[in-house]
Amino acid sequence: MRLDRKEIELKLRHTWTIARASSAVKHNVLTRISHDGIEGLGEAAPNARYGEDAGSVLHALDVLAPLLGDDPARLEEIGGRLEAALPDCRAARASIDIALHDWIGKKKSVPLFRLFGADPARAPLTSMSIGIDDIRTMQEKVREAEDFKILKIKVGRENDREILEGIRRVTDVPLYVDANEGWTDPRAAVDRIKWMEGMGVVLLEQPLPAADLDGAKYIRDRVDLPIIADEAVLTPDDIPPLASAFDGINVKLQKSGGLRAARRMIDRARSLGMKVLLGCMVETSIGVTAAAHLSPLVDFADLDGNQLIAGDPFLGVLVREGRLILPDRPGLGLLGSW
Repeated sequence: MRLDRKEIELKLRHTWTIARASSAVKHNVLTRISHDGIEGLGEAAPNARYGEDAGSVLHALDVLAPLLGDDPARLEEIGGRLEAALPDCRAARASIDIALHDWIGKKKSVPLFRLFGADPARAPLTSMSIGIDDIRTMQEKVREAEDFKILKIKVGRENDREILEGIRRVTDVPLYVDANEGWTDPRAAVDRIKWMEGMGVVLLEQPLPAADLDGAKYIRDRVDLPIIADEAVLTPDDIPPLASAFDGINVKLQKSGGLRAARRMIDRARSLGMKVLLGCMVETSIGVTAAAHLSPLVDFADLDGNQLIAGDPFLGVLVREGRLILPDRPGLGLLGSW
């Protein structure tokens, strides 16, 4: 089994700003597994919040390549070896995991959603994220996203109310709101959330820093809006302590280690009665399509990372009127070449 990897630069359609950071380009890493005349593609979208960048991913892939063995179909064995070797290099491991799944689907001549026993018709609508900007630019982004029936609005700064009022002047679609750990005062957060409930907000992600579980529980006990953990949850073992402080979790392939880990997280959350939001980073259609094959298994979807870049080199999952259209081709079902 051969592993190839290369770094790519992705230019964003708009500067991407959330509560803690801003960027105009992203550096991701593509991987390719080759074996028995079949190629599987994967992607790492590293994030500094989780201690990874393109350089660390490239190094991690060089370390992990000798551990792959000679049979891509032995997914569990390979995943266990990689996780034991580099447990914190989740984006790097995710890229290999995605490529292995793509290879297996192609080998079996079935799309991944069938391997997962998932019905594409059950996929939830996906939201489109609107990054923090001046109000007029955010309103223009909303107009550009007219094909989406749910929007996710990034907040976490002093002008959150001004942002939402500006959004409401140009659309009446349901809103998800994501503070990305940007708030610090649980009491002030409760007041803010109660106001948001009257603004058509239907879900809130990670209002406080990940470590503040007491603050998260304080909020959850006092508001009706579903509160979803994002930065606070990376692995299945992170989930049980969150069950008393959050209504659900945001599962992302890049922060969990790939499809194999994401499925375990979905199962663990379900066992605890928690909702699941399936999210992504800024990624090409490789990473977003991989996640989309899991979308029929979750409650909410925010699979828009490929929509944020200018010039996606691949074609995979499509969005029509907010609905995810999964490719019915073997593996990930991608079109485009390495």
